[in-house]
Amino acid sequence: MPACTTSLHPALERLHRAGCSSSGAGLREWFEGIPDPRAWRGVRHALVVVLVIAACAVLAGARSLSAIGEWAAGLPQHILEALDARCRPAGGLRVAPSGPAIRRTLQAVDGQAFDQAVCGWLAEQNTSASPKAATREAVAVDGKTLRGAQTGDGQPHLMAALGHDSGIVLAQADVDGKTNEITRSQPLLDPLDLAGKAVTADALHTQREHARYLVEDKNADYVLTVKQNQPRLFAQLGALPWADVPGRARTRNRGHGRREHRAVLAVTVPAGPRFPYAAQAFRIRRTVRRPDGQPKHTETVYGVTSPEAHRAGPAHLGAYTRGHWGIENRLHHVRDTTFDEDRSQVRTGNGPRAMATLRNLPTSARLAAATNIARTLRANARDHTRPPAMPGLI
Repeated sequence: MPACTTSLHPALERLHRAGCSSSGAGLREWFEGIPDPRAWRGVRHALVVVLVIAACAVLAGARSLSAIGEWAAGLPQHILEALDARCRPAGGLRVAPSGPAIRRTLQAVDGQAFDQAVCGWLAEQNTSASPKAATREAVAVDGKTLRGAQTGDGQPHLMAALGHDSGIVLAQADVDGKTNEITRSQPLLDPLDLAGKAVTADALHTQREHARYLVEDKNADYVLTVKQNQPRLFAQLGALPWADVPGRARTRNRGHGRREHRAVLAVTVPAGPRFPYAAQAFRIRRTVRRPDGQPKHTETVYGVTSPEAHRAGPAHLGAYTRGHWGIENRLHHVRDTTFDEDRSQVRTGNGPRAMATLRNLPTSARLAAATNIARTLRANARDHTRPPAMPGLI
């Protein structure tokens, strides 16, 4: 039998060269910094090989640990060579890690180090930000519960930071049952360079300490909505003379059997509401109508923001608040519908978090190179050479 080689298959090499336009380290190099949780005795496959194969399997549409193992078992020799899989002493053939080996590794891998590696690599792939964008770069923060992974300690809950324009997950952190999103927001954002950026979050994160942290420690701005969890601030914003505010921005959209109209008002508050660094207050009134023009419902949202009017007018604030929902549509919705995450019953060890981290890979528009992620995953599943040949992967 021939000896093991490390040359790429011609088809894989062509795909890799065509797509290898990204700068920085490949995902494989990021994985090399993750500590190996396994006992040294009996280890047959390098940790980085197991993690790269798992990433490629998810990029081919694998939804579970079993599916990752099945995808790995079907890898041809030239793909195993490209991934530098283990070579059998007898026969000279490459061999993929078994399904149980992959399962045990993902259940034991350091969740924080795994997240940092994947998110760090994804951040390097972010070339989609346009210098002509109407608003400055913004980062959305929100959490998601893994509902199918019920354990004795409850359901795992993960919080993520997502770029508005890029749709790339920049950071992810777990929220265990002994704490909540408020206390975990700063550890989530600490590794990120937020200078000059705007951070958007829902009303849960409209906390004074969080606002001070963003402005004083991260040199960032905030755009935060206000609800009844801040009753005094909510009442103060509702009592502002909105009818006398001259400037406003309006947007109209039609789709999904309805028409939406949004009116955004923003007012400078020189004295400032009793909220740190608040330079403006804003109100968004959203009216949804049926196709025949009859009103369906009206919703009013209040908020506070740190940038002054010359840096963020009503149109910018409306874009920020609407862009914040991208974390629901482009991340949480994709993981729920395309990967059926809410019904995933991966429960043991760090398995739920590791699978969520892997599912963050296909949500990147930079990787998918298409508007329909599900279609891209199906194309990857038809050709084993596609996932390893994605830009910067190996």
